[in-house]
Amino acid sequence: MCVVLFHEQVGTGKDLLPPKEQDSTEIGATQSPSFDYQEKGVPQSLFTWIKMAKGFEVEWDTFGRKGWYSQDPRLKPIEPGWTFTPEIPAIYIVFEVAPLEDPAQFAVQWHLEQPSGQLNEGPLGKDVLEVPGHERYGYLELKRSGTRWAVGNYLAKIYIAPLGQQPFHAVNQVGTMRFAVAEVGPMLSPEQKSVR
Repeated sequence: MCVVLFHEQVGTGKDLLPPKEQDSTEIGATQSPSFDYQEKGVPQSLFTWIKMAKGFEVEWDTFGRKGWYSQDPRLKPIEPGWTFTPEIPAIYIVFEVAPLEDPAQFAVQWHLEQPSGQLNEGPLGKDVLEVPGHERYGYLELKRSGTRWAVGNYLAKIYIAPLGQQPFHAVNQVGTMRFAVAEVGPMLSPEQKSVR
């Protein structure tokens, strides 16, 4: 006679420290590469290219056959540059990335620089774009907070994170871009323009 006993044990887990989004994850100053200066054929981080612009166009590749479109439309920046007028409703960061294996979040926070070079206390705004693994093009939209942009120099911090992670964490910051809002002419100093 053979007796087999089975004992099923059910365990439960409890997260003692539930995850929460942090307001500030930087300790001291974080120095990230600048995407302001690019060399042809040299990718910037995960980006094949990245530009600030007044807008963008969606271009569909037809493969030379009417009605046949590619899976991924191309985005073409309209009037790329780094100086914008206060009346512009939004400034766009348009980019192409290398093909992704997994979906990712691309994010931006923008800050107004004080005359001393220090950034304002918190970001003036932020935008997050979720990109599926098969897409290569995207854009981030920097919207003005009032009826006009404040005249001055701005710094945009760019982040890349896997889906599900906090996008605005210091470890996910991959670079920066500078831009100016001016009535006429550029406002960046010669030192800021020459920084590489």
